[in-house]
Amino acid sequence: MQLIDLLIEPLSYEFMLRALITTLTASVVCAVLSCWLVLIGWSLMGDAVSHAVLPGVVLAYIVGAPFALGAVIFGFLAVLLIGIVRDTSRVKEDAAIGIVFTTLFSLGLVLISVTPAHTDLNHIIFGNLLGVSWTDLAQIIILGALTLAILLTKRRDFTLYAFDPTHAHAIGLNPRLLGALLLALLATTAVVALQAVGVILVVAMLIIPGATAYLLTNRFSRMLMIAPLIAALCAVIGLYASYYFDTASGGMVVLSQGAAFFLAYLFSPQHGLISAKLARYHRTRNESRLQHSPN
Repeated sequence: MQLIDLLIEPLSYEFMLRALITTLTASVVCAVLSCWLVLIGWSLMGDAVSHAVLPGVVLAYIVGAPFALGAVIFGFLAVLLIGIVRDTSRVKEDAAIGIVFTTLFSLGLVLISVTPAHTDLNHIIFGNLLGVSWTDLAQIIILGALTLAILLTKRRDFTLYAFDPTHAHAIGLNPRLLGALLLALLATTAVVALQAVGVILVVAMLIIPGATAYLLTNRFSRMLMIAPLIAALCAVIGLYASYYFDTASGGMVVLSQGAAFFLAYLFSPQHGLISAKLARYHRTRNESRLQHSPN
């Protein structure tokens, strides 16, 4: 079988075409947002919000409301509860995050177990990439496009907030409002990625692309280009690998992103572990040659 046949065969099935569009949309949106999450140091917050939206999504399903609405409400509730626990007790922020998101996630699991549903709500947890309908795809594209548009429109403000919130306040920006907007976009992005990989793996898509790009460049503007490119490539590789090896599609997409990060961790020209050791070796060798060379 030729390479072109290997590429075309999976797309002859409608469910694979929908899965590919869904994965690309979710991966790109998550990757762009992940650049700010990594820069600000909100990796744990991303974990918390992505898990805490589960009961909101289930409740939204029960009352017939949009999933995004329930996700945003519970995303903000999680942040509020984390702040209350942190500020009114001896518990530190990382512990408060762990307590709140695991409690809300457990609430979501309980709600799923007692909610009669025409669809299997466990797909919210583990994802159902190959079962995405055209209606689901339309919702994903609309939410993804809206989130991406806001991120790109406000990118300068978000970047200044990430680097220096004090300066952002001095020039008339509202750091609290920018932080709240980022959290709202985080909750919405979690909904976009739910169909692809489920709640459990959403955090990987929200962190790995940005962390990988962070190892590959020192400029934030380049991070915003590198992260979605890597995420899109991993989406395609992971989906095709899941088709030909008959494995979980969402898991393969995230596994591909993990492999990309591991390669960057080892071989990044400036920050890679092996690259740095090779550079030190060559530098030491050159210095030794200079010391022993005749004058």
